[in-house]
Amino acid sequence: MSPRNLALSPDVHAYLLGVSLREPPVLAALRAATAPRAEAGMQISPEQGQFMALLVRLMGARRCIEVGTYTGYSALAVALALPADGTIVACDVSEEFTQVGRPFWREAGVADKITLRIQPALATLDELLALPGGRGGYDFAFVDADKDNYIPYYERLLQLVRTGGLIAIDNTLALSSVPILHLETPAAIAMKAFNAHVHQDARVDLSMLPIGEGLTLLRVL
Repeated sequence: MSPRNLALSPDVHAYLLGVSLREPPVLAALRAATAPRAEAGMQISPEQGQFMALLVRLMGARRCIEVGTYTGYSALAVALALPADGTIVACDVSEEFTQVGRPFWREAGVADKITLRIQPALATLDELLALPGGRGGYDFAFVDADKDNYIPYYERLLQLVRTGGLIAIDNTLALSSVPILHLETPAAIAMKAFNAHVHQDARVDLSMLPIGEGLTLLRVL
């Protein structure tokens, strides 16, 4: 047994996808529609989307939150994994980016499961906290947005996600394929501060996984 995680070479990564990825055609089509965009690197990988969908199914999640939707791939992956009465609140500030994904949400038959809120996510999270059934009313949350606000997002999600629920945080190891360990940009400094914050937080169970650019899973206690 190796004491380290396997660094995937391109051929090993291609093999991984070839023997494990079961990407629905509608998700593949959305990924293809996003790929030509200059900022397409903001989209999560298909294997990460599949992993998140598996987590949602394992939990039996019904109510979810997403902070940072981009063109809607992750929201669609989660929505497809939800039961018929499941919902996801998708938070973003860009009409331009999110309108790319909306036709694919409709094509997949899950548009009615996704409530898109175009405004700063902190405002949306505060509104959810003020609603009846908001506090402790959600099963799963995913954060992939502006890094400076990761700690404020996390603190609000700790109030929104139920005991035993899961918060998944993206980019905890790297930004634009560069390890945050080797960066001193504002975003990297914010991510390192977030990692230190949750590492010491006794309110959650913690596991950081080398999936994509780092995916930290936090189980609310």
